[in-house]
Amino acid sequence: MRALRALVAAMLVCLSTASCAEPGAFPEGSTMARIRERGVLTVGIKFDQPLFGYKDPVSGRITGFDAEMARLVAKDLTGSERNIRFVETVSRERENFIEQGMVDLVVATYSITPSRAERVSFTDPYYYAGQDLLVRRNDSTINQVSDLKGKVVCTAIGSTSVDRLRTIVPEADLEIVDAYSICVPALVAGRVDALSTDDTILLGLLAQHPDTLRLVGKPFGREPYGMGIRRQDVAFRDYLNGLISRWLRDGEWDRAYMATIGITPGATSDSARPANR
Repeated sequence: MRALRALVAAMLVCLSTASCAEPGAFPEGSTMARIRERGVLTVGIKFDQPLFGYKDPVSGRITGFDAEMARLVAKDLTGSERNIRFVETVSRERENFIEQGMVDLVVATYSITPSRAERVSFTDPYYYAGQDLLVRRNDSTINQVSDLKGKVVCTAIGSTSVDRLRTIVPEADLEIVDAYSICVPALVAGRVDALSTDDTILLGLLAQHPDTLRLVGKPFGREPYGMGIRRQDVAFRDYLNGLISRWLRDGEWDRAYMATIGITPGATSDSARPANR
């Protein structure tokens, strides 16, 4: 009986994630079947966010937690994490890239929101972040979000950070740009007073300027990150949800975290890790 129960459990895992399916086992015409037949997974990701999606200027390799999540999908679908093609996808282009079929999915610090869900479908959250502030180390005037009144705050177009800032501190002067990497030199040079987005993104930017910038460390919002796919692609969404659930159980999520975000001092996965499902 123990052997039978073990066999049934193994079959359920296979069915929920399709990780042990033979080639051609996916429904004909499904996204999974097309990717498996093509042999390459195409993923939209950011190239300018250390710890999540960052393109090394020397090697050209894409590193970060989002990149590791994407590689795990590629490995499960194609048999190798190397069978992947990354496409740079800035915040304001994520929905367009999915709708136009330029990518199979987007894994790019992509917060799940009702307005975005009108255009694309999301998986269950694979990560939780909190919005915070990055300021100059020698600036003692900004120690919480309410201190942004009358300050110039840089953030990216198409992000949830914009809406939250406008709601919480409407007196702030927002400098909205295409990518967070544009905000950093402006902050260092004193052209803006703060950079606001998800804390984990800020940690990666801080690691590049540890002597010049500081993280305020008082999050004022919680952001669930999901993988974005074509709207109403239920089979692909369920397949990806099965993978995320498995990674949380078998330690793959933790290994990816410790190899990327976990290398930064003070980083902890306690609030970032989704509950096991």
